[in-house]
Amino acid sequence: MNPDGTTLQDGRHDLVVYKGDNKKMEDAKFYLTLPGTKMEMEEKELQASKNLVTFTPSKDNTKDSFQIATLICSTKLTQNVDLLGLLNWRSNSQNIKHNLKKLMEVDGGEIVKFLQDTLDALFNIMMEMSDSETYDFLVFDALVFIISLIGDIKFQHFNPVLETYIYKHFSATLAYVKLSKVLNFYVANADDSSKTELLFAALKALKYLFRFIIQSRVLYLRFYGQSKDGDEFNDSIRQLFLAFNMLMDRPLEEAVKIKGAALKYLPSIINDVKLVFDPVELSVLFCKFIQSIPDNQLVRQKLNCMTKIVESALFRQSECREVLLPLLTDQLSGQLDDNSSKPDHEASSQLLSNILEVLDRKDVGATAMHIQLIMERLLRRINRTVIGMSRQSPHIGSFVACMIAILQQMDDSHYSHYISTFKTRQDIIDFLMETFIMFKDLIGKNVYARDWMVMNMTQNRVFLRAINQFAEVLTRFFMDQASFELQLWNNYFHLAVAFLTHEFLQLETFSQAKRNKIVKKYGDMRKEIGFRIRDMWYNLGPHKIKFIPSMVGPILEVTLTPEVELRKATIPIFFDMMQCEFNFSGNGNFHMFENELITKLDQEVEGGRGDEQYKVLLEKLLLEHCRKHKYLSSSGEVFALLVSSLLENLLDYRTIIMHDESKENRMSCTVNVLNFYKEKKREDIYIRYLYKLRDLHRDCENYTEAAYTLLLHAELLQWSDKPCVPHLLQRDSYYVYTQQELKEKLYQEIISYFDKGKMWEKAIKLSKELAETYESKVFDYEGLGNLLKKRASFYENIIKAMRPQPEYFAVGYYGQGFPSFLRNKIFIYRGKEYERREDFSLRLLTQFPNAEKMTSTTPPGEDIKSSPKQYMQCFTVKPVMSLPPSYKDKPVPEQILNYYRANEVQQFRYSRPFRKGEKDPDNEFATMWIERTTYTTAYTFPGILKWFEVKQISTEEISPLENAIETMELTNERIGNCVQQHAWDRSLSVHPLSMLLSGIVDPAVMGGFSNYEKAFFTEKYLQEHPEDQEKVELLKRLIALQMPLLTEGIRIHGEKLTEQLKPLHERLSSCFRELKEKVEKHYGVITLPPNLRERKQSRTGSIVLPYIMSSTLRRLSITSVTSSVVSTSSNSSDNAPSRPGSDGSSILEPLLERRASSGARVEDLSLREENSENRISKFKRKDWSLSKSQVIAEKAPEPDLMSPTRKAQRPKSLQLMDNRLSPFHGSSPPQSTPLSPPPLTPKATRTLSSPSLQTDGIAATPVPPPPPPKSKPYEGSQRNSTELAPPLPARREAKAPPPPPPKARKSGIPTSEPGSQ
Repeated sequence: MNPDGTTLQDGRHDLVVYKGDNKKMEDAKFYLTLPGTKMEMEEKELQASKNLVTFTPSKDNTKDSFQIATLICSTKLTQNVDLLGLLNWRSNSQNIKHNLKKLMEVDGGEIVKFLQDTLDALFNIMMEMSDSETYDFLVFDALVFIISLIGDIKFQHFNPVLETYIYKHFSATLAYVKLSKVLNFYVANADDSSKTELLFAALKALKYLFRFIIQSRVLYLRFYGQSKDGDEFNDSIRQLFLAFNMLMDRPLEEAVKIKGAALKYLPSIINDVKLVFDPVELSVLFCKFIQSIPDNQLVRQKLNCMTKIVESALFRQSECREVLLPLLTDQLSGQLDDNSSKPDHEASSQLLSNILEVLDRKDVGATAMHIQLIMERLLRRINRTVIGMSRQSPHIGSFVACMIAILQQMDDSHYSHYISTFKTRQDIIDFLMETFIMFKDLIGKNVYARDWMVMNMTQNRVFLRAINQFAEVLTRFFMDQASFELQLWNNYFHLAVAFLTHEFLQLETFSQAKRNKIVKKYGDMRKEIGFRIRDMWYNLGPHKIKFIPSMVGPILEVTLTPEVELRKATIPIFFDMMQCEFNFSGNGNFHMFENELITKLDQEVEGGRGDEQYKVLLEKLLLEHCRKHKYLSSSGEVFALLVSSLLENLLDYRTIIMHDESKENRMSCTVNVLNFYKEKKREDIYIRYLYKLRDLHRDCENYTEAAYTLLLHAELLQWSDKPCVPHLLQRDSYYVYTQQELKEKLYQEIISYFDKGKMWEKAIKLSKELAETYESKVFDYEGLGNLLKKRASFYENIIKAMRPQPEYFAVGYYGQGFPSFLRNKIFIYRGKEYERREDFSLRLLTQFPNAEKMTSTTPPGEDIKSSPKQYMQCFTVKPVMSLPPSYKDKPVPEQILNYYRANEVQQFRYSRPFRKGEKDPDNEFATMWIERTTYTTAYTFPGILKWFEVKQISTEEISPLENAIETMELTNERIGNCVQQHAWDRSLSVHPLSMLLSGIVDPAVMGGFSNYEKAFFTEKYLQEHPEDQEKVELLKRLIALQMPLLTEGIRIHGEKLTEQLKPLHERLSSCFRELKEKVEKHYGVITLPPNLRERKQSRTGSIVLPYIMSSTLRRLSITSVTSSVVSTSSNSSDNAPSRPGSDGSSILEPLLERRASSGARVEDLSLREENSENRISKFKRKDWSLSKSQVIAEKAPEPDLMSPTRKAQRPKSLQLMDNRLSPFHGSSPPQSTPLSPPPLTPKATRTLSSPSLQTDGIAATPVPPPPPPKSKPYEGSQRNSTELAPPLPARREAKAPPPPPPKARKSGIPTSEPGSQ
């Protein structure tokens, strides 16, 4: 211990070592008087020198020392002399003032160790020196210092020590008098700048100061009971608040720091003061305190102060809330007022949240009137705040939560009372409008995160109750004729529908466990609001007509909700709308409702709503209601079936778009939908789907089909200056104003697509129409010049450019396993460039991996059609060419004809050989027949799709004799055209001619003509078939006609032969001489006219040759026929119409039709291949499919013999052919090369006719293309430039077939041809 009573200081100390006598050392007094440390020894020496006294160290001092380090840890011993002086104030009372001042300089750690002793000393000084006020301020300041010290974060863990002292050890019963007196003095003299820091520190310590004051007062009352000085204490509290009020009322710039501290710390005394002070009066004091603050000053601090008041126990007492709540609502109302310049939303929402949280408690007494007060004063202001606040604001969630809390705590009487507070009817309308709009906005834009399920469901539950409450207000105040408010009702319906369709209420989107939990806690709110919507609709009475068609869409959204009971309850509203419009519109129909429902149904289903169950239920309920109605039974039933059909198409479309990657399937479903809208004359939606189809084609590079699709849009426009209505403009619309401008832009785009698709014939036709507009209407000569240049290039491309000729395939989908739009139907597909049947079949089968490919081409039986499996039949068909009338009997170049062989076609044929009667081992020709099936599609190829459904099928049988006639015709055509080509162009290779001649004149090839002679030129055959006399004569004449053609061929071959070909030529000449001698002997002599034998000068730059057909050959050569032949052929047909017969052409003219569709093209095949094929008897082959005959490099003789022939009434074929001539329709062009002979066109592509075809009416007129939406689908149309998929004649048959979706094919494709038997 130090001499002053303090403990040794911490640190290192050097201790002096003494050497002493043992006896002396036994007495402690001897050595304790000696200096213990070197420092003490040095001090004594220094002191001795000052006193002129010589300090003599003890002789026992060894001058040695050692060092120790000390550290004091004690709650009783201190090293601070000032603290020690305060603790021992009684022993040194004259230094109390000094010690109190010095206390604030003591280290905090030293004070907190002696906290209880220090506080005891302070309060003892205050109490024992009470006769003088000198120490009151010093003790107060020291107490504030200690409290502030413990408030420091470094010593905050001593807070419990301070609390324990106050409530367990503090015993100064009169301390409250002096403490409150000093505090009042400081606050009252806040303007004294010298006291500012002391006051600020006191305010920071206010909480614990008042705990000392209140605890002192409690102790006083405990010992002395209620005494006379009770009023003095209360007065001191009142005086304190009065001083605070005066402080807060001073100008802002003065003592702003003190004001802020007062607002921050004063509420902290509430819970203590209310123990000894009347709570209601305390509430009044705080109200006056808040009111003393000038407006727009310290706003946030004021709101935070009120928040702390609400958090205190004072606000949980009902009688105190009666005092405080009006003040709080006034302050909040001012903050949320529309005129408030800078409202503090964060502090306001926090205060409001705390108020509502207290009112929601069950232990705070009655709250009904308080809720009513908040509702009256704040509800609408909160609503407007929410409406005006950005959805990205960080405070929007708090205000919405406050609004939800108010609405949740309001009972039915509150709602009624609130409506009664509005002074005028218009005020009610304004409030409901605001609320409906706000609710709808909050429902549409989620304020809370998606995973805040409880908060979102709570919001919905509260909104539902509020909506139902306001619905009663609507019914009560705005229902009758005089007071009806259309917009208000409209907003209600839209709000209710938005609520019903809210994503958080769609239970089917949740897991089963979550769904069960939601239903258990909240129920299915969709049903509740849905039934209310239904009731409100029926309550409208005569006002319903005002909501048609505007409410059709919202009601549709309600009915589409996947909840069966709700659907059953709301779908009848549709019938009510139909009935309402029918009765009140004055037109006796429901067209407005119908159009709107179709429009909205399209939007909703495309958006993902609706299902098959909905379609069935909608049709069922509408039909039930309509059939019971006197006037709507007929039209209503038609409409119900119509909507059901539309739904089916839309659902298919959506399914394909969402789940199928196949572009072809998407195209098909798109066509189904646009056909429906075309039929219903809904141009707006129709055009929208046209462009969806256009985009699909463009993505697949189907430029021809894309052009035809755009052409449908162009046909809706006129060449006029009429303005374009909005729906006529496509999505990527050009900047145009008139229909003419838009049509011009469309034509340019269509022509570009036709050019890319090599459909130059179609591009030329459109360019002519566009050129006329440029020349005579808009006088755009520059544009005309550019257009004509393009057209010139199109003409040149037709002649010179290569255009592959597409194949056509018939595909049948059999079995119940296929979708309804494919099931048991046949479609004709237009193949891609160079696509073979095998590749095409594989492409289809990959879409249906479970489908079984049928190896037979015969139509399947009912067992297969009704099977649950999938059976697919695919085979090649030949298009029936239909030439324009202007090309008849004219030398049309091959390249031009090639276009019509594969385009502008609507009929397709497939021939299958079969045997009748017993097989003749010597000659199979006599019993081999051909079954020819003709397929007529719904629309002409090409069109807006690459496939169309077969709408009509007819079958005919071709006799062996007719087959032989057709074979000879094709052979003669091939010879004639090959000869003509070599005559016109001497540079052509001679090898194709060599192969052709060798295959015909060599007697070993297929028995020569001997097969025909054995089969048909016998007396026995003519006796058994006397009706075939004319056909036999015709066959003989065709054989005779072949001789002059072969003569010319042998001559040209001799002129062009090389050394290597001389042996071949000699053999050909020898064989031909024998053949010619035999033929002329038996069948007569025919000579060709000079114009077919002489070489002609071709036009400059053109190397194409006219296509010479067999009918032309026969007609031109008829004058040179021998008399014997003329006599045998003069009566060629019993049923032939009268025509010039003097020259014998009556026999040959019917063949014009066949040559119109056939193509005599020379094949560039090897001589070995041609000869080997010709040596195989056709009728010994088992595979009679014609699919191979369509391949570009095919074998000639086989398809010739397998091709169809015609029946007896041949002359009528000319009439039939004329009827079948169709307008221009082009697509992917055929293949042709300008420098080499074109390939042989298979015989099956030729147009043939028969009585059965004529009577069936298949070929009479083609099915008209679908008209634009302005005309009905079943009416005829004069437009020839476009094709559309079939309209919907019935509910399900109207679909254009989507190509089967491509899937992985599990099994390989059979190698055998489909036609194999």
